[in-house]
Amino acid sequence: MVVMNENGSRLRLLDILRGFAILGTLGTNIWIIAHMGDLNYVFTFNHMEWWASFQEFVRVFVLFLVNGKLLGLLTIMFGIGLEMKYRQALRRGSAWPGVYIWTSIILITEGLIHFTLVMEYDILMSYGITAIMTAFIIKGGDRAIRRAMMIIGGVHGAIMLLILCFGIYLGAIGANMSLGDMKETVLLYKDGSWLQQVVFRLTSFLTLRLEAFFVIPMNIFLFLLGIRMMRSGFFALDENGKKKRSKLLHIGLGLGIPLNLLIFVPGGYFDLPVRYLFAPILSLGYIGLIAKLVEANEKLWLWNKLEQVGKMSLSCYVMQNVISTVIFYGWGFGLGGKVNSVTIVWIWMLICCFQIIFASIWLKRFKYGPMESARRFTSGLLGKA
Repeated sequence: MVVMNENGSRLRLLDILRGFAILGTLGTNIWIIAHMGDLNYVFTFNHMEWWASFQEFVRVFVLFLVNGKLLGLLTIMFGIGLEMKYRQALRRGSAWPGVYIWTSIILITEGLIHFTLVMEYDILMSYGITAIMTAFIIKGGDRAIRRAMMIIGGVHGAIMLLILCFGIYLGAIGANMSLGDMKETVLLYKDGSWLQQVVFRLTSFLTLRLEAFFVIPMNIFLFLLGIRMMRSGFFALDENGKKKRSKLLHIGLGLGIPLNLLIFVPGGYFDLPVRYLFAPILSLGYIGLIAKLVEANEKLWLWNKLEQVGKMSLSCYVMQNVISTVIFYGWGFGLGGKVNSVTIVWIWMLICCFQIIFASIWLKRFKYGPMESARRFTSGLLGKA
């Protein structure tokens, strides 16, 4: 989503944060794709202790940095984008949610296509559904937002704390946690054709979409959090905004790092709470950290590159998953299951570099990314209907 100031100019920090989040999101997805759909590789349930080998340490350390954190950051960014769309509707005197509902339906449709043709762990469908629900909540004003955050956040937090207690109990009695045997999925992505994989995703739609529905309460909370942060001046360019972001840095890193370090506890007993409860806390720390670094050196070349990726985040999100599947799946180069953790990290970095270069070149010729242009065209048609 495009995020702009009241005067219509883009907020650079938010584009930088969105670019950082998009590239970082691949840091989680690439483990699933590189291991051909085996979800166990984004958790620590069924693997040797992280200290047993350097390769295992690299995998768990990268997951500590990115798993759930960049997705949480991206979710907050979507909430901020929704807030700016809401402000735009108010300025124009347009009905709310109005056309925004159709924009969200387009997002759901894009997610369905991405899910079907590229990767089963798409986030766009979940974001589209979340956006529709959140759009009606913010229509009720700040009081409705606070009430929804308390109720939805409280329910989600209670469920995750129950899971946390259950994990501690399992650890105490020496029981094992597992996502089950995923050998059939691995064989499909290793030896199956692209069309066979499409059929698998469609016939297993409900099973593969369980997480997308499970995280909707968390997504709503984070959307609303982004909205409240925007309204409270966390991204303002004045001194008050800087103070708020500095506070965010200290709280987010101070609480987020120790809580997310629980991923290093053997057995995977804390993996789910880390991903779905503690990760967003560190996401807030990342916002404060990136903001601090940008303020310290606004002209650093990296910020411009991340800003370009952020401006065409939807295109880059889909592109990175397409590239990864071509590299790792059997119908492509077939590297899945054949490379170690360090190589996977290098491939992730190379894909990020390619996307940075691609975004920079594309935006020199065009105002919007390819998918962003298609989105604007479709939304324009709906707005005229």
